[in-house]
Amino acid sequence: MILPKISVVGLGKLGSPLLACAAAKGFSTVGYDVNDQVSANIRKGESPVLEPGLQSLMSANRSRIKVADNYQTVVRETSVTFITVPTPSNANGRFSVEMVLQAVRALGKSLVKKNSYHLVVVVSTVLPGDMRQNILVELEQASSKKCGKDFGLCYNPAFIALGNVIHDLLNPDFVLIGESDQRAGKELADFYEVFCDNKPNLLRMNWVNAELAKIAINTYVTTKISFANMLAEMSEVLPNADVEVVTKALANDRRINPAYFRGALGYGGPCFPRDNLALGALAKELGLQANIAEATDQINRRQAFRVIKRIEPYLKKQTKVLILGMSYKPKTNVIESSQSIDIVNELLELNALVEVYDPLALEAAKQKLGHRVLYANSLEQGVRKADIIILATPDQTFLQLMGFKFKSETKKVLLDCWRLLDEKRLDKSIQYLALGRGRTVRKPA
Repeated sequence: MILPKISVVGLGKLGSPLLACAAAKGFSTVGYDVNDQVSANIRKGESPVLEPGLQSLMSANRSRIKVADNYQTVVRETSVTFITVPTPSNANGRFSVEMVLQAVRALGKSLVKKNSYHLVVVVSTVLPGDMRQNILVELEQASSKKCGKDFGLCYNPAFIALGNVIHDLLNPDFVLIGESDQRAGKELADFYEVFCDNKPNLLRMNWVNAELAKIAINTYVTTKISFANMLAEMSEVLPNADVEVVTKALANDRRINPAYFRGALGYGGPCFPRDNLALGALAKELGLQANIAEATDQINRRQAFRVIKRIEPYLKKQTKVLILGMSYKPKTNVIESSQSIDIVNELLELNALVEVYDPLALEAAKQKLGHRVLYANSLEQGVRKADIIILATPDQTFLQLMGFKFKSETKKVLLDCWRLLDEKRLDKSIQYLALGRGRTVRKPA
């Protein structure tokens, strides 16, 4: 089988892993990014983003990775182009497709001189109607060609988690393909038959169904997270209640998948919060209501305040509070919509002395928080100086706390937001609190 040559436009957190994974699977690849520094890094064989496994994958497959200087090279040297540029949220929650349209116009102008068929694949998240009303129109106008005849156009959003992107790309639960026509959909499906390590279901449908499915899936996941957190809040005020026991019981029902059903802190990152808001914005545009999405967002926004209420009895003048974990999840340096940032801001409003530590995201935190907080150079350094410790992300690094010997005149308070630690293995000088658990009441004799 002769593999098609593929190109990726936009070499950020998704685009560069997609490029490297395709090269690793034997595809000749061409990447393009408007950021010259990103292009220069990849030309040198260096990963432009922090993602586990990406650097080794790029180094091992450097011979099949080329970086283009222009769109003409992208179109001339490949037959399939994936667009992975950002679609930032507007003030009303809608996604801006301006960067997608810029890429599409440039691709279209380059398609004018191409006589052979070219497949354009939009991976960037868009809203229902964007493919037909905006992207198709711009591509046909710029190229003076006809979709379905001269080129194909697919919507193919990715379902990946930062810190696990390579695995998620190569082993998806399913592949969602919104196709302009049968030929375009088949060519993209054929690509995934080779690209994926597993054999996922290839779900082919029209554009609008794929567009709606993408944001609906992420919004459904956020709903599960907020529902579990609602149960956690209840468990904290019910004597002897434990949300972990409750959610595990629910997950035994075959209708309820246990994934993302933990009852801890809220969701964050570059996708979940904005997809949830986008579904609500879409509903309003259609003259409808998205009450579940709105309630999910409301619950998520109060999680930082919930943490503060839990430690408030221990907050005194000049109390030193250490936040462990600044990224929105482990194994990434991304702090976008991080619950930890919200917790820090709430603490600063109460005039607490705040120090933060994260194994990967400390530099990102410094750019966001500046001189308003202190920064620990190591886990041990931060812990020794703190009066209150808030374990805000379930990073495996923090399991080291179970081996620490805490020498302090006053008893330190540790709030474990994810119930990551085994209380019995902690130093006896620690007062351990856990989100999602009510106070223990002795059984009657």
